[in-house]
Amino acid sequence: MEGEAQAKRDWKFKLHEIIYGTHTPAGKLFDIVLLVVILYSVIIVMLESVPRFDERYHDFLDISEWVVTILFTVEYVLRIICIRRPSKYIFSFFGIIDLLSTIPKYLSYLVVGSQYFAALRALRLLRVFRILKLVRFVGESNNLLRALKASRTKIFIFVFFVLIVSILLGTIMYLVEGPEHGFNSIPHSVYWTIVTLTTVGYGDISPETGFGQFIATLIMIIGYGIIAVPTGIVTVEFSRQKSKETGENRERICESCLAEDHAETANHCYHCGSPLA
Repeated sequence: MEGEAQAKRDWKFKLHEIIYGTHTPAGKLFDIVLLVVILYSVIIVMLESVPRFDERYHDFLDISEWVVTILFTVEYVLRIICIRRPSKYIFSFFGIIDLLSTIPKYLSYLVVGSQYFAALRALRLLRVFRILKLVRFVGESNNLLRALKASRTKIFIFVFFVLIVSILLGTIMYLVEGPEHGFNSIPHSVYWTIVTLTTVGYGDISPETGFGQFIATLIMIIGYGIIAVPTGIVTVEFSRQKSKETGENRERICESCLAEDHAETANHCYHCGSPLA
Protein backbone atom coordinates (compact mmCIF):
# COMPACT_ATOMS: atom_id res chain seq x y z
CA MET A 1 0.00 0.00 0.00
CA GLU A 2 2.81 2.33 0.95
CA GLY A 3 4.67 1.37 -2.23
CA GLU A 4 1.68 2.31 -4.37
CA ALA A 5 1.40 5.68 -2.63
CA GLN A 6 5.12 6.28 -3.17
CA ALA A 7 4.81 5.32 -6.85
CA LYS A 8 1.90 7.72 -7.22
CA ARG A 9 3.93 10.51 -5.63
CA ASP A 10 6.88 9.73 -7.89
CA TRP A 11 4.64 9.82 -10.97
CA LYS A 12 3.11 13.14 -9.97
CA PHE A 13 6.51 14.58 -9.08
CA LYS A 14 7.97 13.65 -12.47
CA LEU A 15 4.92 15.07 -14.25
CA HIS A 16 5.19 18.23 -12.14
CA GLU A 17 8.85 18.59 -13.06
CA ILE A 18 8.01 18.37 -16.77
CA ILE A 19 5.02 20.74 -16.75
CA TYR A 20 6.02 23.32 -14.15
CA GLY A 21 9.79 22.99 -14.11
CA THR A 22 12.19 24.78 -16.43
CA HIS A 23 15.50 23.49 -15.07
CA THR A 24 15.24 20.03 -16.63
CA PRO A 25 15.65 19.11 -20.32
CA ALA A 26 12.15 17.57 -20.35
CA GLY A 27 10.65 20.69 -18.79
CA LYS A 28 12.38 22.99 -21.27
CA LEU A 29 11.28 20.82 -24.19
CA PHE A 30 7.69 20.81 -22.90
CA ASP A 31 7.60 24.61 -22.63
CA ILE A 32 9.12 25.10 -26.08
CA VAL A 33 6.66 22.70 -27.69
CA LEU A 34 3.82 24.39 -25.82
CA LEU A 35 4.86 27.81 -27.11
CA VAL A 36 5.04 26.51 -30.67
CA VAL A 37 1.53 25.05 -30.36
CA ILE A 38 0.20 28.29 -28.84
CA LEU A 39 1.72 30.34 -31.65
CA TYR A 40 0.30 27.95 -34.23
CA SER A 41 -3.17 28.14 -32.67
CA VAL A 42 -3.10 31.95 -32.67
CA ILE A 43 -2.18 31.95 -36.36
CA ILE A 44 -5.07 29.58 -37.07
CA VAL A 45 -7.54 31.86 -35.32
CA MET A 46 -6.30 34.87 -37.27
CA LEU A 47 -6.51 33.02 -40.59
CA GLU A 48 -10.05 31.89 -39.81
CA SER A 49 -11.11 35.53 -39.71
CA VAL A 50 -9.96 36.02 -43.33
CA PRO A 51 -13.02 35.04 -45.46
CA ARG A 52 -11.07 34.06 -48.57
CA PHE A 53 -8.61 31.91 -46.64
CA ASP A 54 -11.28 30.35 -44.44
CA GLU A 55 -13.41 29.45 -47.46
CA ARG A 56 -10.53 27.65 -49.10
CA TYR A 57 -9.01 25.88 -46.08
CA HIS A 58 -11.97 25.70 -43.73
CA ASP A 59 -11.77 21.95 -43.06
CA PHE A 60 -8.04 22.05 -42.38
CA LEU A 61 -8.37 25.02 -40.03
CA ASP A 62 -11.28 23.42 -38.20
CA ILE A 63 -9.45 20.13 -37.69
CA SER A 64 -6.31 21.97 -36.57
CA GLU A 65 -8.34 23.99 -34.11
CA TRP A 66 -9.86 20.84 -32.63
CA VAL A 67 -6.46 19.17 -32.31
CA VAL A 68 -5.04 22.20 -30.52
CA THR A 69 -8.11 22.46 -28.27
CA ILE A 70 -7.82 18.80 -27.25
CA LEU A 71 -4.10 19.22 -26.52
CA PHE A 72 -4.78 22.27 -24.38
CA THR A 73 -7.56 20.42 -22.56
CA VAL A 74 -5.26 17.52 -21.73
CA GLU A 75 -2.55 19.93 -20.62
CA TYR A 76 -5.00 21.84 -18.39
CA VAL A 77 -6.16 18.62 -16.71
CA LEU A 78 -2.59 17.39 -16.19
CA ARG A 79 -1.63 20.70 -14.60
CA ILE A 80 -4.44 20.26 -12.08
CA ILE A 81 -3.61 16.61 -11.39
CA CYS A 82 0.10 17.01 -10.70
CA ILE A 83 -0.14 19.96 -8.33
CA ARG A 84 -0.82 19.49 -4.64
CA ARG A 85 -3.17 22.48 -4.38
CA PRO A 86 -5.17 22.61 -7.64
CA SER A 87 -6.99 25.80 -6.63
CA LYS A 88 -3.66 27.62 -6.59
CA TYR A 89 -3.28 26.99 -10.32
CA ILE A 90 -6.95 27.20 -11.29
CA PHE A 91 -7.40 30.71 -9.85
CA SER A 92 -3.95 31.98 -10.82
CA PHE A 93 -3.37 34.33 -13.76
CA PHE A 94 -2.02 31.59 -16.01
CA GLY A 95 -4.70 29.15 -14.85
CA ILE A 96 -7.50 31.52 -15.85
CA ILE A 97 -5.82 32.29 -19.19
CA ASP A 98 -5.34 28.58 -19.87
CA LEU A 99 -9.03 27.92 -19.21
CA LEU A 100 -10.21 30.85 -21.33
CA SER A 101 -7.99 29.73 -24.20
CA THR A 102 -9.36 26.17 -24.05
CA ILE A 103 -13.14 26.62 -23.92
CA PRO A 104 -13.87 28.87 -26.98
CA LYS A 105 -14.00 25.94 -29.42
CA TYR A 106 -16.47 24.10 -27.20
CA LEU A 107 -18.57 27.23 -26.80
CA SER A 108 -18.67 27.76 -30.56
CA TYR A 109 -21.50 25.21 -30.74
CA LEU A 110 -23.54 27.32 -28.33
CA VAL A 111 -22.47 30.88 -29.16
CA VAL A 112 -21.73 31.79 -32.78
CA GLY A 113 -18.35 33.46 -33.23
CA SER A 114 -17.06 32.60 -29.75
CA GLN A 115 -14.21 30.58 -31.28
CA TYR A 116 -12.44 33.84 -32.09
CA PHE A 117 -11.92 34.37 -28.38
CA ALA A 118 -9.26 31.70 -28.76
CA ALA A 119 -7.00 34.61 -29.71
CA LEU A 120 -6.59 34.95 -25.93
CA ARG A 121 -4.07 32.16 -26.37
CA ALA A 122 -1.60 34.84 -27.33
CA LEU A 123 -1.42 35.69 -23.62
CA ARG A 124 -0.05 32.21 -23.02
CA LEU A 125 3.08 33.29 -24.86
CA LEU A 126 4.00 35.04 -21.62
CA ARG A 127 5.34 31.66 -20.59
CA VAL A 128 8.43 32.60 -22.57
CA PHE A 129 9.56 34.32 -19.37
CA ARG A 130 9.80 30.90 -17.71
CA ILE A 131 11.66 29.34 -20.61
CA LEU A 132 14.23 32.12 -20.79
CA LYS A 133 14.53 32.08 -16.97
CA LEU A 134 13.24 35.64 -16.79
CA VAL A 135 11.12 34.89 -13.75
CA ARG A 136 12.44 38.00 -12.07
CA PHE A 137 10.59 40.07 -14.69
CA VAL A 138 7.39 38.28 -13.74
CA GLY A 139 8.15 39.15 -10.14
CA GLU A 140 8.63 42.78 -11.10
CA SER A 141 5.27 42.76 -12.87
CA ASN A 142 3.67 41.38 -9.69
CA ASN A 143 5.27 44.22 -7.73
CA LEU A 144 3.86 46.68 -10.23
CA LEU A 145 0.37 45.20 -9.85
CA ARG A 146 0.63 45.45 -6.08
CA ALA A 147 1.79 49.05 -6.41
CA LEU A 148 -1.19 49.86 -8.66
CA LYS A 149 -3.52 48.22 -6.16
CA ALA A 150 -2.02 50.18 -3.28
CA SER A 151 -2.31 53.40 -5.30
CA ARG A 152 -5.91 52.91 -6.40
CA THR A 153 -7.38 55.30 -3.80
CA LYS A 154 -4.96 58.12 -4.64
CA ILE A 155 -5.41 57.55 -8.36
CA PHE A 156 -9.21 57.57 -7.97
CA ILE A 157 -9.07 60.88 -6.09
CA PHE A 158 -6.75 62.31 -8.72
CA VAL A 159 -9.00 61.18 -11.62
CA PHE A 160 -12.03 62.63 -9.81
CA PHE A 161 -10.18 65.93 -9.42
CA VAL A 162 -9.26 65.93 -13.13
CA LEU A 163 -12.90 65.30 -14.01
CA ILE A 164 -14.02 68.30 -11.93
CA VAL A 165 -11.37 70.51 -13.54
CA SER A 166 -12.46 69.31 -16.99
CA ILE A 167 -16.08 70.19 -16.26
CA LEU A 168 -15.14 73.67 -15.03
CA LEU A 169 -12.81 74.40 -17.94
CA GLY A 170 -15.28 72.93 -20.41
CA THR A 171 -18.00 75.21 -19.09
CA ILE A 172 -15.72 78.22 -19.39
CA MET A 173 -14.84 77.31 -22.97
CA TYR A 174 -18.53 76.94 -23.79
CA LEU A 175 -19.16 80.44 -22.45
CA VAL A 176 -16.12 81.92 -24.24
CA GLU A 177 -16.39 80.21 -27.63
CA GLY A 178 -20.06 79.26 -27.91
CA PRO A 179 -21.88 77.18 -30.55
CA GLU A 180 -20.76 79.45 -33.38
CA HIS A 181 -17.19 78.17 -32.93
CA GLY A 182 -18.06 74.50 -32.60
CA PHE A 183 -18.59 74.32 -28.84
CA ASN A 184 -22.25 73.31 -29.18
CA SER A 185 -22.90 72.30 -25.58
CA ILE A 186 -21.20 71.97 -22.21
CA PRO A 187 -20.72 68.16 -22.58
CA HIS A 188 -19.20 68.78 -26.01
CA SER A 189 -16.88 71.38 -24.51
CA VAL A 190 -15.94 69.01 -21.66
CA TYR A 191 -15.07 66.39 -24.29
CA TRP A 192 -12.78 68.93 -26.00
CA THR A 193 -11.20 69.80 -22.65
CA ILE A 194 -10.42 66.17 -21.83
CA VAL A 195 -8.98 65.58 -25.29
CA THR A 196 -6.79 68.66 -24.94
CA LEU A 197 -5.87 67.95 -21.32
CA THR A 198 -4.63 64.48 -22.20
CA THR A 199 -2.60 65.93 -25.12
CA VAL A 200 -4.49 63.73 -27.60
CA GLY A 201 -5.78 66.59 -29.73
CA TYR A 202 -8.09 65.14 -32.38
CA GLY A 203 -8.49 68.55 -34.01
CA ASP A 204 -12.23 68.18 -34.63
CA ILE A 205 -12.88 71.28 -32.47
CA SER A 206 -10.55 74.21 -31.92
CA PRO A 207 -10.97 77.62 -30.26
CA GLU A 208 -11.01 80.62 -32.56
CA THR A 209 -11.13 83.58 -30.19
CA GLY A 210 -7.97 84.94 -28.62
CA PHE A 211 -9.17 84.34 -25.06
CA GLY A 212 -10.25 80.81 -25.94
CA GLN A 213 -6.82 80.05 -27.42
CA PHE A 214 -5.20 81.42 -24.28
CA ILE A 215 -7.29 79.08 -22.12
CA ALA A 216 -6.45 76.21 -24.46
CA THR A 217 -2.75 76.96 -24.01
CA LEU A 218 -3.13 76.82 -20.22
CA ILE A 219 -5.01 73.51 -20.51
CA MET A 220 -2.20 72.04 -22.62
CA ILE A 221 0.43 73.09 -20.08
CA ILE A 222 -1.67 71.68 -17.22
CA GLY A 223 -2.02 68.47 -19.20
CA TYR A 224 1.72 67.82 -19.16
CA GLY A 225 1.75 68.15 -15.39
CA ILE A 226 -1.31 65.96 -14.96
CA ILE A 227 0.25 63.12 -16.96
CA ALA A 228 3.20 62.99 -14.55
CA VAL A 229 1.12 62.77 -11.35
CA PRO A 230 -0.18 59.16 -11.67
CA THR A 231 3.31 58.04 -12.67
CA GLY A 232 4.73 59.59 -9.51
CA ILE A 233 2.06 58.00 -7.32
CA VAL A 234 2.68 54.52 -8.72
CA THR A 235 6.47 54.97 -8.59
CA VAL A 236 6.36 55.80 -4.87
CA GLU A 237 4.20 52.77 -4.12
CA PHE A 238 6.42 50.60 -6.30
CA SER A 239 9.47 51.69 -4.28
CA ARG A 240 7.63 50.85 -1.07
CA GLN A 241 6.75 47.40 -2.37
CA LYS A 242 10.38 46.78 -3.25
CA SER A 243 11.51 47.83 0.22
CA LYS A 244 9.04 45.41 1.83
CA GLU A 245 10.39 42.40 -0.04
CA THR A 246 11.95 40.12 2.59
CA GLY A 247 12.19 36.39 2.88
CA GLU A 248 11.11 35.66 -0.68
CA ASN A 249 10.04 32.15 -1.58
CA ARG A 250 11.52 30.24 -4.48
CA GLU A 251 10.50 27.19 -6.51
CA ARG A 252 11.43 24.36 -4.14
CA ILE A 253 9.24 21.29 -4.22
CA CYS A 254 9.11 18.53 -1.64
CA GLU A 255 9.68 15.17 -3.34
CA SER A 256 7.58 13.38 -0.72
CA CYS A 257 4.32 15.37 -0.69
CA LEU A 258 4.82 17.84 -3.59
CA ALA A 259 4.34 20.85 -1.30
CA GLU A 260 5.54 24.12 -2.85
CA ASP A 261 6.63 27.65 -1.92
CA HIS A 262 9.17 26.81 0.75
CA ALA A 263 11.13 29.62 2.33
CA GLU A 264 14.58 30.13 0.85
CA THR A 265 16.26 29.23 4.14
CA ALA A 266 14.11 26.15 4.80
CA ASN A 267 15.82 22.75 5.00
CA HIS A 268 12.72 20.65 5.65
CA CYS A 269 9.20 20.59 4.20
CA TYR A 270 6.70 22.61 6.18
CA HIS A 271 4.01 20.01 5.46
CA CYS A 272 5.57 16.57 6.01
CA GLY A 273 8.97 17.41 7.49
CA SER A 274 10.98 15.64 4.78
CA PRO A 275 14.42 17.06 3.86
CA LEU A 276 14.38 19.38 0.86
CA ALA A 277 16.67 18.73 -2.08
